[in-house]
Amino acid sequence: MIKIQTKSRPINNKLSNLRKSGFLPAVFYGLGKKSTPISISEKDFQKIWKQAGESTPVTLETPEGNIDTLIHEVQFDPVTSAPIHADFLVIDINKAVQVKIPLEFVGDSEAVKNGGILVKVLHELEVLGLPKDLPHKIQVDISKLAGVDDVVLVKDLNLPAAVKAVAKPEEIVASISEQEEEKEEVAAPIDLSAIEVEKKGKKEEGAEGAAAEAGAGAKAAETPKKAEKK
Repeated sequence: MIKIQTKSRPINNKLSNLRKSGFLPAVFYGLGKKSTPISISEKDFQKIWKQAGESTPVTLETPEGNIDTLIHEVQFDPVTSAPIHADFLVIDINKAVQVKIPLEFVGDSEAVKNGGILVKVLHELEVLGLPKDLPHKIQVDISKLAGVDDVVLVKDLNLPAAVKAVAKPEEIVASISEQEEEKEEVAAPIDLSAIEVEKKGKKEEGAEGAAAEAGAGAKAAETPKKAEKK
């Protein structure tokens, strides 16, 4: 059993000052116990958070005695990602609890090697069991995914004998999706005949203009000669 020492925390204490001194504000509640503020060492919490997650029982050592709990919710600083507050849910270790266990995808998929895309439909699985039987993580073996039509179902997962999944056995956990090919944009065909006709028209216009200019020049040249004869 994982244990952590706690201290009583007055409600009117400034949380910012508490965090600066290396302590994490927290509360515990459940099983008829009212919400009780406590403080714990941030370093100690970081250690048990990695070990326990939200599925392994944690015993709080309080001035009133030991209390069995599960880490129920943790708030993190959006900038530093450090924990800034924790909730502990009081439990009876002899009674089953319903919790969500994170999934860990392991193995090599032949379909992924051949260009398929792994689709993780579920990232955690809700289960029911005694606190002592709850796993920290549930592994999902994707090596069976050899083709596009292959899937991993809830019933394919290896759960402890005393732990049952809340989800339906046929619910999909992971699947393979085909990679979509990028479509090449096809340029609209160019009407070469229209271009040729347009060019031809411009040439004809140029020729007619030249002929007109030549005719006008010839008439202008003939006029003086007639005048000389007179």
